[in-house]
Amino acid sequence: AFSREVEGLVPYEQVIAPLCSWLSYGNFSFPVTLLILGPAGFGTICCDRTGFRSGICIMKGDVRTHYTSSSIFLFTSFRNKSKPPEKIKPYTRKWETTVMETVQELSLFYRDVNDEHHNKICDVVYHNVPAVFFSTGGYTGNVYHEFNEGIIPLFITSQHFNKKLSDHPPVDFNGDKRTHCFKEAIVRLKIHDELSVDSSLMLGNKTILDFRSVLDRAYWPRIHGLIQDEEAENKTGFKPKLVIMSRNGSRVLLNENLLVKLAEEIGFFVEVLRPDKTTELAKIYRSLNSSDVMIGVHGAAMTHFFFLKPRTVFIQIIPLGTEWAAETYYGEPAKKLRLKYMGYKIKPRESSLYGDYGEDDPIIKDPKSFTKKGWDYTKKIYLERQNVTLDLKRFMKPLSRAYKLSITRSK
Repeated sequence: AFSREVEGLVPYEQVIAPLCSWLSYGNFSFPVTLLILGPAGFGTICCDRTGFRSGICIMKGDVRTHYTSSSIFLFTSFRNKSKPPEKIKPYTRKWETTVMETVQELSLFYRDVNDEHHNKICDVVYHNVPAVFFSTGGYTGNVYHEFNEGIIPLFITSQHFNKKLSDHPPVDFNGDKRTHCFKEAIVRLKIHDELSVDSSLMLGNKTILDFRSVLDRAYWPRIHGLIQDEEAENKTGFKPKLVIMSRNGSRVLLNENLLVKLAEEIGFFVEVLRPDKTTELAKIYRSLNSSDVMIGVHGAAMTHFFFLKPRTVFIQIIPLGTEWAAETYYGEPAKKLRLKYMGYKIKPRESSLYGDYGEDDPIIKDPKSFTKKGWDYTKKIYLERQNVTLDLKRFMKPLSRAYKLSITRSK
């Protein structure tokens, strides 16, 4: 229905909803402007589902929530009221069928202004800001996925409104029984790539560094005074700070205590972070934002590199069979954040799998022969069954280099 060729659009319009952009009107400030609300509740719904990772629907007009039917109504007196509803699951992994089956679906309906639902009073009378609907289902609970499929896409989708993410508290669609009324709604978020913001697709050419500055602005007021107190207490000579992101369960650094001792001998002040799902992010931010080096074994906790300042050294320890994931999900994004990234690929003898299978087993000699079979093989063997014992003589080289970079950075 929206196949008309689009001409003369700014890049952001093409990216947000290329199939809807022809509905733009004048110089209205929103990047994808649907037909402006006119007499008798005129409005429209448009969905662009062309993206591989996600799609997006935009509603403009008399928009009202209806929690009991998991619906969003757009009231109008015009003929489009007879169109069938749009169905959309507001999570940013639409290609992954298994996880999308767990995500609640929303229905976007046209409704006649004479419909009985239209007579229901808005419990929250027209918000003066647009609504952005997104799901906290799927893989939410894993810090990597929270950033990759949640917070960064929220930044991408909402930044043209020139806010942080929002000045308003979130509304729980399922838990809040009130009818909320809006004049505009965006349903589902846009996503670019792994932990990435594509500047060519952003209004004002914003990058991942702009996203990181949002984190700075959010956390800095809370920790500024605490950092000043710490600096006042530690005036007895400079030591670069090294933070080790400790793991438990799998991919554990078995000789972590010896790594701490080695780093201290080199000249670092060492802090070991052991975050869990209940750890306040502000505390992790406080630690990493004041650090000079971060070290950790490949895994979701590496996502905390967003809290590091540019030019901070980030050493990712890469277990057997995880090279592609480590570089794709963390190595390349780290470089875009202007971190001094070092990937330390362990040797077979540094892996616990070496003792379990022996040096001649294909799991040790040829990890790619297993990882190419799919994610399940990688997960079961190389992620869930593997721990690491660093060869500290070998690891001395990147650690010493990190120390020299830290000293240079502090000058």
